[in-house]
Amino acid sequence: MRTALINHHLFDGEVWLDDRAVVLDGQSIVDITSLQSLSSEVGCIDLGGQILAPGFIDVQVNGGGGVLFNDRPDAEGIRTIVKAHRQFGTTGLLPTLITDDLKTMAASADAVRELVGNPAEGVLGIHFEGPYLNRHRKGVHAENMIRSANEEGFEIYLTDSLGVCVVTVAPETLDDGSIQRLAAAGIKVCAGHTAATYEQIAAALDEGLTGFTHLFNAMTPVESRAPGVVGAALDSKTSWCGVIVDGHHVHPASLRMALNAKPPGKIMLVTDAMPSVGTEIGEFTLQGRTVTVRDGRCVTEDGTLAGSDLDMMSAVRNSVNMLGCKLSEALRMASLYPAAFLGLDNRLGRILSGFQADLVAFDQEFKVTRTWTAGNPGTR
Repeated sequence: MRTALINHHLFDGEVWLDDRAVVLDGQSIVDITSLQSLSSEVGCIDLGGQILAPGFIDVQVNGGGGVLFNDRPDAEGIRTIVKAHRQFGTTGLLPTLITDDLKTMAASADAVRELVGNPAEGVLGIHFEGPYLNRHRKGVHAENMIRSANEEGFEIYLTDSLGVCVVTVAPETLDDGSIQRLAAAGIKVCAGHTAATYEQIAAALDEGLTGFTHLFNAMTPVESRAPGVVGAALDSKTSWCGVIVDGHHVHPASLRMALNAKPPGKIMLVTDAMPSVGTEIGEFTLQGRTVTVRDGRCVTEDGTLAGSDLDMMSAVRNSVNMLGCKLSEALRMASLYPAAFLGLDNRLGRILSGFQADLVAFDQEFKVTRTWTAGNPGTR
């Protein structure tokens, strides 16, 4: 049976529209029509004047609902993470595995393969953040797990049926041609936890480097005579950058500069979320280290940031309040732009006829009240 969502302020991914009905049928959006044209046989859901927007897409999710993907690299662990983030408007995500051993990498790939074929699960692929990183920019990644690239790891990346596979690497640690090989196989290769020079990143971009993982964090900064990774990222017109807008990882002024430097559409919101999201837990364990959650920050005993306690709805709100973004642009950064990065903007990131029915409704206080993933309703 078709269902129409009515009485909302609609953002379709591009523009604002009022007095429209969004008609869903199964997993798809089948029509956006005037209320006057709506068939009386269609059941209606009144959204009470709230905002209706494309569901959020998060390409970097380490955990949620008390679960860390590294600790639960199985289907039920992923489902718990997805459920935790869905209450904050995320309808599609990439479970993200922090640097770990080959056995855990293989298990995480198997878990994603089990879910990715069903759009209602909300799993779009997988993100391997490591293990081929630079120890000098390791952040919270376990140093003993960081290693040189090997064929066994590449075979996991190149496995079929993983959806969209994103791999974060330190380009300077890879052999020439490695990025080109991965990119040619359709893998989205991003630079992160890297001490590369501007020149090394430029060469990586020529090989097919797609983007930059949590821009500014765990990478060489801009200097007057050494633009570094950040400078290369901002200088590149074609690459995407993920940013953590939580007020802790990056100063708002730096993020505003990045927004001004990059072409529109090339900066997307990510959470880098940890198990605390969607819970009230005050601490958790990350590969044997205790991480404390306090005032929205996740930190180890020595004060190192360990992912975030951020959700996507808060990232949207922070982009408006901290960065001065228009709400429309903040919503694009949370949906349309990550969909484009993943190559899924032909079915996600917009509210258009024929697109998958991934939607979020929220009020003026940025509180999510309803979501739909492939047409399946959920509530906060």
